Amino acid sequence: MSETLIVDLPDLGRRRLLKGMGIIGGLALTIGVNGLVRAAVEEPKKYGGDAMPGGLKEDVLVFVSIGTDGIVNIVAHRSEMGQGVRTSLPLVVADEMEADWARVNVVQAEGNEARYGNQNTDGSRSMRHHFEPMRRIGATARMMLEAAAAATWGVPVSEVQAKQHQVIHKPSGKTLGYGELATAASKIPVPPKEQLKLKPASEFRYIGKQNTRNIDGQKIVTGATHYGIDTRLDGMLYAVVARPPVFGGKVKAFDASAALKVPGVVKVVELQSSNLPPLFHPLGGVAVLASNTWAAIKGREALKIEWDHGANASYDSVAFRKTLEEAARKPAKAVRNNGDAVGVLAKAKQTFAAEYYQPHIAHSTMEPPAATVRITNGKCEAWACVQDPQATVNAVAGHLGFKPENVRVNVTLLGGGFGRKSKPDFVVEAALLSQAMDGKPVKVTWTREDDLHHDYFHTVSLERIESALDAKGMPTAWLHRTTAPTIASTFAENAKGGAPFELGMGAVNLPFNIPNMRVESPEVPAHTRIGWFRSVSNIPHAFATESFIAELAHKAKRDHRDYLLDLLGPARKVNPDSISDSWNYGESPERYPLDIGRMRHVVELATQKAGWGRKLPKGHGLGLAFCYSFVTYVAAVVEVVVGDNGEISIPRVDIAVDCGPQVNPDRIRSQAEGACIMGASLTLTGEISFKNGAAQQGNFHEYQVMRIDEAPREIHVHLVEHKLDVPLGGIGEPVTPTMAPAICNAIFAATGKRIRTLPIRDQLKA
Repeated sequence: MSETLIVDLPDLGRRRLLKGMGIIGGLALTIGVNGLVRAAVEEPKKYGGDAMPGGLKEDVLVFVSIGTDGIVNIVAHRSEMGQGVRTSLPLVVADEMEADWARVNVVQAEGNEARYGNQNTDGSRSMRHHFEPMRRIGATARMMLEAAAAATWGVPVSEVQAKQHQVIHKPSGKTLGYGELATAASKIPVPPKEQLKLKPASEFRYIGKQNTRNIDGQKIVTGATHYGIDTRLDGMLYAVVARPPVFGGKVKAFDASAALKVPGVVKVVELQSSNLPPLFHPLGGVAVLASNTWAAIKGREALKIEWDHGANASYDSVAFRKTLEEAARKPAKAVRNNGDAVGVLAKAKQTFAAEYYQPHIAHSTMEPPAATVRITNGKCEAWACVQDPQATVNAVAGHLGFKPENVRVNVTLLGGGFGRKSKPDFVVEAALLSQAMDGKPVKVTWTREDDLHHDYFHTVSLERIESALDAKGMPTAWLHRTTAPTIASTFAENAKGGAPFELGMGAVNLPFNIPNMRVESPEVPAHTRIGWFRSVSNIPHAFATESFIAELAHKAKRDHRDYLLDLLGPARKVNPDSISDSWNYGESPERYPLDIGRMRHVVELATQKAGWGRKLPKGHGLGLAFCYSFVTYVAAVVEVVVGDNGEISIPRVDIAVDCGPQVNPDRIRSQAEGACIMGASLTLTGEISFKNGAAQQGNFHEYQVMRIDEAPREIHVHLVEHKLDVPLGGIGEPVTPTMAPAICNAIFAATGKRIRTLPIRDQLKA
């Protein structure tokens, strides 16, 4: 027995998503003739958190509550996926309100941006957008507690001071604990923003300090945490879905008779395939619901399905690389044009060109997508490992035909995210299946094969760079054609060419001291779902530009570090608008200019700490790479060893990170270390290939990730300190792009062999 669901697929907040990515900026949204999203700006431009859907909220009565037992409850409104945000943001509140961290309880917010402000946890934005609002929330709570104590004692508020979970009357030494003041403080009028008094940095107890207790640490190591895949409800059914193997495909016919004979299988339900563009819609297919996940998997194996593979059935990675190469070798629309790079190249006596290829890669989070949904009395409740809970609310409501206020999304911990779990297609699947089962709770679990076959993949790319060189080997012209299917294709059908936010990740915003610079964006189609991935377009752009610079330095017979510093030129600040970067990671160009002095410093720091220029044994090499990513400056030096049979090992990595002021240094280091390992893994083995439209890799024996014995033996993270007069940068993503070029440059130093195609795999094997 089977049931077919026919669901109207509405817009589901497309403009909200596009605005959050920086593709549009105003109120009027249109689709241009080339499929790119365009907008007529009808409101003053906003930056940072103010520009994000939901904006910034800092209502102390929403984010902080205190029990009479003295326990301070602080809401974490962002998603925790290992980056430490459930610790770091409440930590800022606790510091400003003088709360004892040992007596703080963190409460996870449900999806509700009207109440909590923007909750989309990606783009390395959590701390840089919410540090100041969280400080003000904490300061507001502190001042209300002080006012309550002063009123209780009948003394001027100037005579009292909050300190370590109590308020002290300074003349008498009397104290009242936060629990004793909780009721009275809740009745104090909330002081206006302009009257808040923030603590000086010299009085911080937790902000910027080492060895801060991770709020979830003990529960994680004892297995007491709740991830999306852990949800269990009474009477719950377990579901897996057979999805079209080719993007855009659909079910022609299926036979569920054998599946229904599998012990434990309850029902088989067809999910209708979605129309283009894919947005966050489910892919469709046939779902098997059972009393346990194993029965559902075995039932799926017994299904007989005839597929209509659709328009992408011929997608082939080898053939598409040729398409990319052809596009990259032809003139295309300029997205940055300073000077006359084309003219200078045509007349130059000495030129150099190179092409760099990176395949699709998958997020491969430790916890595959998983969600549970229950519908009761016209209200839907979900438990899910999602990065964007409000987008999840909107998507589920749209597919069920519910009002958003009748959908609640409970955010669990995420076993990794990297951008994949901000796309809630898997939650919508669970919602549709619960609806098909008359509201019965249904958990949808993706297997690893599902995860790798049906991801929103990081785009495949071909980067071609050409340069005219003077007599000293320095570039007088730079032409970069960045050729890749765009993420905009997920939101606008037939979109081609790089979107502003993709081009602003290391393509148009290179601040090199070169008089003639031109960047072009050839248009190529997407044949699968394309999504953002940890550091997004910085990964292919940094691989190309940092490898190309190393090649130019070698051609000029110069030291790579010195050559790079000369390219950067003297310390100065560059307005991103002047180099055609209208996005600038969503930040104000005045507040976040490109600071060449900070760029130079991380290069100098990383090379100094790594012992750049030291004599190395045979087969060893040092490689350098730099990246400006998510308004953070990073340089990395990698030491590699290439054995006689071409095997690669990495004994040491030195990473210099300038992310502005440091709120939680331990988590900054751990993020840099994790990004280092992830970036190295992608460089060595990361590849999703396509044949006959389908992804070829199904599990970790085919899509290999770095094992512990392959990881760098030593990772040294060197943090650049700043005072609070420097704005905060991101940290979750910026290190990742430096790994591929640094490793490949180190391989060249060790062997003389240049790697221009990723992953490396067996390219060095004899």
